[in-house]
Amino acid sequence: MAQRSSLTVPYEVPGLALCFLACVATGLELSVNNHAADFSLSTWPGPPVSLSCLVQNSSQAEELLWYRGDGKVDLKDGNKVNISNICVSPVTESDNGVTFTCKLARDKSVQVSVVLDVQFPPRLMGEESLQIEEDKDVTLTCNAKSNPQAQTAWYKDNTTLTLQQNRYQLYQTSEVFQLAIKKVQKSDNGTYTCVVKSSLGEGRKDFHLRVEDKKPIFPKEAVIAAAVVVILTVLFGIVAQKDKIFKVW
Repeated sequence: MAQRSSLTVPYEVPGLALCFLACVATGLELSVNNHAADFSLSTWPGPPVSLSCLVQNSSQAEELLWYRGDGKVDLKDGNKVNISNICVSPVTESDNGVTFTCKLARDKSVQVSVVLDVQFPPRLMGEESLQIEEDKDVTLTCNAKSNPQAQTAWYKDNTTLTLQQNRYQLYQTSEVFQLAIKKVQKSDNGTYTCVVKSSLGEGRKDFHLRVEDKKPIFPKEAVIAAAVVVILTVLFGIVAQKDKIFKVW
């Protein structure tokens, strides 16, 4: 007689059930503005930006969450299930680079993020006057934000500035542009212009630099000695006049 084989089934059914539910959850997909993967959204300051998050492949109600950076966005009750919309209004320059993320509430690994790419030209204008003593150092600073990042050029009296080695130095970050002049001379007198330019436009700022004569420096020891001489002279004068003063009284 053939022996009947038996199959032993582990009792850990709850574990299998949890695994099944997790698979169901991770089988869901989200899309933001019809994008199922992370993306960047180019825009401009001013007009509002709407973001719409939609649950895909779901046969039941799914709660959605929105985050701005690491902070959770407050949503109204009617704006949480299966579809959720948020609006950034107005869009400002400070929104550039900010990440908005839509997540599935019961499985936050299911998510789609969008990074705002707010484009704007350099904001730079005006003028500044500086007086600096000869042989001292001076730094001219332009602060200008822009997206895309701008390039800078320096001019003196409307002519491209020729950098003198060891005296002129340029410093630049994404928002700060500096021209440093060491040991200024009378020949450095003039108007310096910082021009910041990107593909969207340009800005400029003028610096009117006037180099003043070097002030004479008196040695501290000589000043003290002169003061002592003056004090002693006064005291000796008082002593010399002492007899006359007493005779009057």
